[in-house]
Amino acid sequence: MIPAKKVRVLVVDDSALARRAITDALKRDSEIEVVGGAVDPYQAREMILELEPDVITLDLEMPRMDGLTFLKILQQHHPLPVVVVSSLTQAGSAKAMEALNAGAIDVLGKPDGSRNLNEMGHVLAYHVKAAARSKKRVRTKNQEPAPAAVTTPAIPVGKYSPRRIIVIGSSTGGVEALRYVLPRLPAGLPPIVVVQHIPANFSRIMAHHLDQLCPYEVREAVDGDELRSGLCLVAPGDFHVTLVPHGMGYKVRLMQSPPVHHCRPAVDILFRSAAQHAGSHAVAALLTGMGVDGAAGMKALQTAGAETLAESEESCIVFGMPQAAIKLGAANQIVPLPQMASSILAALDKNSKK
Repeated sequence: MIPAKKVRVLVVDDSALARRAITDALKRDSEIEVVGGAVDPYQAREMILELEPDVITLDLEMPRMDGLTFLKILQQHHPLPVVVVSSLTQAGSAKAMEALNAGAIDVLGKPDGSRNLNEMGHVLAYHVKAAARSKKRVRTKNQEPAPAAVTTPAIPVGKYSPRRIIVIGSSTGGVEALRYVLPRLPAGLPPIVVVQHIPANFSRIMAHHLDQLCPYEVREAVDGDELRSGLCLVAPGDFHVTLVPHGMGYKVRLMQSPPVHHCRPAVDILFRSAAQHAGSHAVAALLTGMGVDGAAGMKALQTAGAETLAESEESCIVFGMPQAAIKLGAANQIVPLPQMASSILAALDKNSKK
C-alpha cells in the first residue's frame, strides 16, 4: 500500500520561539511534514521556490515586509494556501480579517503567555490540512466579494411569522462565503444566527465587517440576546450558541461546554437547538468547511420539517461539511454560492407565515 502524501508546510515567522513551537506542534501529526522555517517574507520567497510547500503558516507582524503585504504579492504571483497565525490583539484581529479578504484560507490566534502553541497542536494541524484540501481558484465575476451597498428592497414588516429563523454554519473559506451571501439578503428578514469556526476576538471583527456590508444589523452574540427581525448574530469564538424559546420567538444562550468535532462554536450545537425549538419554522444553510460539523444537526432540522440547503461542491473552498450533510441525505437543496441568498429567500417564501 502506497502511503498518503504528506502535507508539506513552510512556517513563516520572525520569532524563533514561535517557529519552533509551530513546527513541533505540526510534527505531531503524521500527515504533515514541516519542510522549513523562514524568518521573513524575503527568505520565504526563496524557500517557496526551492521547497514547493503545499501550505504556508504566516505571521503578520514581521520586519522588512509585513505578512499582509507578502500575502497579497504571493496570491498575485504564486498562489498558495495560507493559514495566518496572528496576535489576538484588536489590531492583530483586524489585520487577520484583512488577510482573509486578501486570500488567506484561515486564521488562528497566536496564544498568549497562558497557553502555548503545543497545546493547540491538533487545532493547528486541522486548519493546515483543511488549507491543503482547499481549492486554489481565481475569483470569477460571480464570486467577487459583496459590494459595499446592497440595493435589494427591504421585506415588508409582518411578512414572516416571529417563529421564523435562519441558521447558517460555515468553516474553512466561510468568512468569504458569508461576505458574499449575507449582504445579498434584504432587510426585514427573520433573525439570522451564524456559526463560523473562528477564534475568539476574530469573530467580533468579522461581525463588524459584515455589519458594514449588510442592510441590517450584524454583531457578535451576547448571552441572552433576544432575536428579532433585522438582526444577525455571530457566535463568539470559543462559545457554543443555542436557541431557546422566548415569547413568540427566541433568544440565544452561550456555553463553553466541551468542543464538538474539535470545534467551539460548533454548527451542530446551533442546528440541533434550532431543530428542537424552531423545527419547521427554520431555514438552515451549511456553507464551505472541512469536516462533518453541521451534518447531523442539519439532518435533525430536516426531520423536524425545516428547509435545508447545502453549498454545492463547485463553489466550496472545502467541500467537507456540505458533503457530509449531502451524504446523510440532510440537504433538501444543493446550491452554488451565487444562488444561496435567493435560495434562502425562496425557502422562506414557501410559506411566509409559517
